[in-house]
Amino acid sequence: MLAVCSAVPALALAGWLLAGLPLLLLGWFRPLPMALLGGGTAVVLCWWGLRRLPETVDALASHTAAVIGIALGSGLFNGFLRAEQLFVRRDPATYAQYAIWLARHGSLPIPYGDFGGPDPALRFDSMGFYDFHGAIVPQFMPGPPMLDAVGYWLGGVPGLLLVPPVLGALAVLVFAGTVARLAGGRWAPLAALVFAVSMPIIYTSRTTFSEMPSLILLFGGMALLLDARHRLRAGHGALLVAGLAGLVFGLALLVRIDGLRDVLPVLAYAGLLIALRRISGPPPESPPPAAGGAARPEPARRFPDGRLGVPLLAGLALGGFCGFAACYLLARPYLEYLSGSLLPLLAICAVVVLVTVAGTALAPRITLRIAPRIAARTGSGRGPASPGRLGRAPRWLPGMPGSAAALVVLVVAGLAVRPWLQTVRRVAVTPEDLLTADFIQQVQRANHLPVDGTRLYYEHSLYWVIWYVGVPVVVLATLAAAVLVGRLARGRGLAWLLPLAIIGWTTATTLWRPAITPDHPFAARRLVPVVIPGLILLAVFGLRWLRDRLGRAGYGSRLAVAAGALLLVVPPVVTSIGTAFSPVERGEAAAVARMCAAIPRDASVLIVERVTGDRFTQLVRGQCGVPAARIRNPKGSSVALETDVRRLIDRVRATGRRPVLLAAEQPQLMRYGKATQVLRLRTHQDERSLAGPPDAVWSLAADVWMAIPVCHGRWREMSCLSG
Repeated sequence: MLAVCSAVPALALAGWLLAGLPLLLLGWFRPLPMALLGGGTAVVLCWWGLRRLPETVDALASHTAAVIGIALGSGLFNGFLRAEQLFVRRDPATYAQYAIWLARHGSLPIPYGDFGGPDPALRFDSMGFYDFHGAIVPQFMPGPPMLDAVGYWLGGVPGLLLVPPVLGALAVLVFAGTVARLAGGRWAPLAALVFAVSMPIIYTSRTTFSEMPSLILLFGGMALLLDARHRLRAGHGALLVAGLAGLVFGLALLVRIDGLRDVLPVLAYAGLLIALRRISGPPPESPPPAAGGAARPEPARRFPDGRLGVPLLAGLALGGFCGFAACYLLARPYLEYLSGSLLPLLAICAVVVLVTVAGTALAPRITLRIAPRIAARTGSGRGPASPGRLGRAPRWLPGMPGSAAALVVLVVAGLAVRPWLQTVRRVAVTPEDLLTADFIQQVQRANHLPVDGTRLYYEHSLYWVIWYVGVPVVVLATLAAAVLVGRLARGRGLAWLLPLAIIGWTTATTLWRPAITPDHPFAARRLVPVVIPGLILLAVFGLRWLRDRLGRAGYGSRLAVAAGALLLVVPPVVTSIGTAFSPVERGEAAAVARMCAAIPRDASVLIVERVTGDRFTQLVRGQCGVPAARIRNPKGSSVALETDVRRLIDRVRATGRRPVLLAAEQPQLMRYGKATQVLRLRTHQDERSLAGPPDAVWSLAADVWMAIPVCHGRWREMSCLSG
């Protein structure tokens, strides 16, 4: 049951996304087509991936019940304390408004609406939404909104806001299932508990982020590939499940385009498997028959896992193609915005592809050259390697296991001392950089820190991890990684090769350059897809390794395991408790509903003030369902010029629609007509901490005033009546 429960979420999400993308590109992303095609594809993938599943997890019923209980508790807790981020201030609300548009319209891009034709004072872009080639394009990848739209179809805005807690609960299941496959079923409940109480997991399980579906796909892909290895030994379904694992990995790009970095090790691993497949068969020139005419038996393949390489690579290519196609066709402005970091990543990807292709092509020739030497020095002619081994390590590399283990420790130590050796800065050049620098300065003043807008605080990234999971997790994870790297260097523990490569590569690159605004808890989301779950997985394996060592030494291990479990659980609980019971931005759904009810159905909304335009342009357009645009503000002012406002009012009337003005304060609208307050909210928002873990929430105030312009003078009165 644990094996099935932990594989279903990834397969179901993959099926939904795989069917949803073409429907979205065709403009048919509607409830009925998605229920039939998306739901049907999800069921088919689950059937293919789970039928005749051999025993892959050694969990008892109590282990499975504990994991499911933790997942349910996590979902209920986060669902009850969920956030309501609908005002577009940061990424969650962008995802929410993106999902609402998809759920209500089923197509992209978003049209302008009729405002009487183009005008130099009109702006249709807003925070999180680009003006691109005559239409509006959302900022992010379409994967998360396609998932969140299900909640809107089922329950409107309240249903949409419940999708993140559900995804968070599914992530607990998927992660625990991966732990059970790699470390053992008895360790899955402990890992699930540490994972569920970690503050970044709570944070991203309460609002519409992309990290939870990304985590489900990445760790679900690991679990499916481990299942494929078991199926290979059992003799059925291995190649299909390996292909599904590759598809799940590849579709991570449809959720987050920087998921390309996370799946790069999968590409290299698939190439390695193909190379092993090519060199694992009998030699090109078989020896002659023995005396007496009896033919010698054909040697068994030394590396049976090599058969998984081609389907894994094919599935990865299909999923990756979907991600790149969606990015180019539906999020091209976002692609251009990320070009500074995406182009180097694509260059690294190209290098990995070239090395993989070259290694795969030359593997047999290299093997023919070095195999006799290795066999002579290691005695490898004693028989084929066991399925879990790559073969004995060459004796001409006697220090390789120890050197590899030492390298792991040195990398972690380097990250630990980095704040004393480096201060990461970025000089603002682009308009986006200038906005980020100004934001960092505001947060520094609020945190009573020296004001320096060039600071990024990335040198403290390892300490971010320590804030959220504690020193024991980091120490045990480092120990486990060193042990596992040493085993792999000896040719043992092949099951850990890909998980350890993904965790190690992504953790190192993420901590070196988080590439996110460094205020917390917002920056903590960067640790969610791989870093925190990966370190927790390694930490529980490290605890298991210590228990085994104590047992072999003749010491009792039960007390040590209990103490270790407490050391893993208590630090994240202590950090999380400061904000875990404080929901943020509550009341936004009700406030928006009242505002939308006050706006006439035949309105075209003109927003005359900058902050209101940033936060509410797409909300009014998508959630209220009426055309909305901003009026440009002159440099140095947050309010539009009266001449521009009056001209656009007349142009809207000429279209037969009613002009409605919105602003943040009553005086900004009084010259155009009677202003009434249509939104007033006093609530809480996330803290913005730069120097420590968040332990409180900040206040948040939002006000929107509305005016329906009146006509003055005989000519204007006739114009209004004719309009």
